[in-house]
Amino acid sequence: MNASVLYFSQTGNTKTMAESIVQGMQEAKAEARAFSIEALDEEWLRNSDCVIIGTPTYYADVSGKMKLFLESLSAYKVAGKLGGAFATAQYIHGGGDIAIQTILRHMLVCGMAVYSGGGAQGKPVIHLGPVAVGQDIDADRQLFRLYGQRMADKAKMLFA
Repeated sequence: MNASVLYFSQTGNTKTMAESIVQGMQEAKAEARAFSIEALDEEWLRNSDCVIIGTPTYYADVSGKMKLFLESLSAYKVAGKLGGAFATAQYIHGGGDIAIQTILRHMLVCGMAVYSGGGAQGKPVIHLGPVAVGQDIDADRQLFRLYGQRMADKAKMLFA
C-alpha cells in the first residue's frame, strides 16, 4: 500500500509533522513518502491508495498556496482514495480545525473517502485530524506518528 503525505510549510513546522506521519505509516508497514505541494512526485501520488494533506493555518484557515492546490486536487485522480488531513497553528484558537475541515471538504468533492480514526481508535482521540499547536511542536510528534499508523492500518484494510 502506497501513501502520499502532502504539505505546504513556510517555517518547517508542517513539514516536520508530515515526516512524523510518514514515520508512523512506515512503522505500520506502509510505503509512505512526504512531498511539498511545490515539489510533488505526481506518479507516486497517482499510485497512492492513501493521501494525507497538511497545512499551516493563516487567518484561521488553510494557506493561500494550499487553497490553490486543493482547487486542482482532482487533476491528480484522487477519487476513490482514502484521505486525511492535519494542520499546524501558532495558537489553540488559530483555526486548525477549520483548516482540516477545508481540506476534508475538498477531498469529499473530489470523490475521496475520508478517515481520521475519531473516537473509535481509543485515546488519544483524533476527531478530524491532528493539529500541532505552538512553538514546541515536537511535543505533538507522537500524536502525528500515531495518526499515520491509524491511517495506514485503515488504508491496508480497505485496499489489501
